[in-house]
Amino acid sequence: MRILVIGRTGQVATELLPRLAAAGHEAVALEPPEFSMTDAAQVAAAFDHARPEAVVNCAAYTAVDRAEDDRALAFAVNATGPRLLGEAAARAGVPVIHYSTDYVFDGSKDAPYTECDAPDPVGAYGASKLAGELLLHNAQPRSVTLRTAWVCSPFGNNFIKTMLRFGKERPELRVVADQHGAPTFAADLAEAAVTLLPRLAAAPAGDPVFGITHLTGAPYTTWHGFAEAIFAGAARRGQPAPKLTAITTADYPTKARRPANSRLDCSRAATVLGIPAKDWREGLERCLDALFSQQELPNSGAGCSASPAPSAGSATMKEPN
Repeated sequence: MRILVIGRTGQVATELLPRLAAAGHEAVALEPPEFSMTDAAQVAAAFDHARPEAVVNCAAYTAVDRAEDDRALAFAVNATGPRLLGEAAARAGVPVIHYSTDYVFDGSKDAPYTECDAPDPVGAYGASKLAGELLLHNAQPRSVTLRTAWVCSPFGNNFIKTMLRFGKERPELRVVADQHGAPTFAADLAEAAVTLLPRLAAAPAGDPVFGITHLTGAPYTTWHGFAEAIFAGAARRGQPAPKLTAITTADYPTKARRPANSRLDCSRAATVLGIPAKDWREGLERCLDALFSQQELPNSGAGCSASPAPSAGSATMKEPN
């Protein structure tokens, strides 16, 4: 299949492109500065050039705090962009895979969120992502949106790399322990897309495969619990393991509110899509092996706390992009 991939260097796209090639697909990957998904003419030209049989949108505006002051750009990328892709895909008669976020919910539910729960975003980032979901599916019903959370990989900026970098610099880290969710590895999100593509290409409108589906890792944990697992793995590899102190969200205020509950019920992914949630602890081991095989841990401090007490809230979902 010929696949148009929006995004090229983000975590999910980086994992996706080699998997598409290995599966025998031909991918055309586009991202700024040579391509803008918010420009209708450029989107149309991309479809004319690539002649895709499916589209995977890995791009997003993910600067959660900055979105509060830059709503126009967040909505342009996260809402207008998916709408234009959906309209072009509908004209071409091809399906779309799109990634969204737990931030479409306010995080107040005391159980995992299902796809039937009413979204209620509390910030600009979540509102822009929700708008993108609605606009995409209205434009092209033959679309799949995979809502995910806490995305990590050996690439880009994410919580694992932030913790490891600070762990080398500081003897103690304070990490939020009252936000609940599940780490999700970009490799698993990429594999989900590769698995779905042949089925989507053959599925007619109305097939249950289309629609919104939650897909994260398993089991659930907290940012503090995730940090403990990261440094336990680092210690097994001879790396520094600082003391971790559990703090509350109130101890580390941020411009944009983070959901206290980012747990997503992924049973639909398993039963309808045939894609069960992957154990993030296994993904973490692979990620740490990849990171420590490098000469030097890449600087991943962008968007993270510069205080002596970094918290998980400063490094929540930086992807998909």
